[in-house]
Amino acid sequence: MEMVPAEGYELSDDAARLQPAAIHAYLMRSYWCPGIDRALVERAMAGSHCVGIYHGNEQVAFARVVTDHATFAHLADVYVLEEHQGRGLASALLRYFDAHPDLQRLRRWTLNTRDAHSLYERHGWERITGIFMQRFDADASRGATAA
Repeated sequence: MEMVPAEGYELSDDAARLQPAAIHAYLMRSYWCPGIDRALVERAMAGSHCVGIYHGNEQVAFARVVTDHATFAHLADVYVLEEHQGRGLASALLRYFDAHPDLQRLRRWTLNTRDAHSLYERHGWERITGIFMQRFDADASRGATAA
């Protein structure tokens, strides 16, 4: 699924385009997993639905979702490189997951954030407590048919 997040940028969920070295470099300096081992990052990516945003050949943003594709999803490792912030790229990542056909009718989405509550609130998330946020739809799975 390819989408255009902002002029000059390309969003892609093609796993072959992901740049594990770039993702690892950012996550190593993030507040949520400083010093994380690259092998662990790659293992997490392998077990997740990942999407990247690219400016030319450079990966400048990333997010991943851990899900059962039926009732639950957890959004993790969302980042946009500092020099590319303020262009709506994080919102583009969220819209991508909101629109993805495999992620519809999920009952609960969760995420953890220390500093981006307002971004997620603009996309329908609510604070649970502290760093925890969710989107919950009690009726999402009612009447759902198996695919």
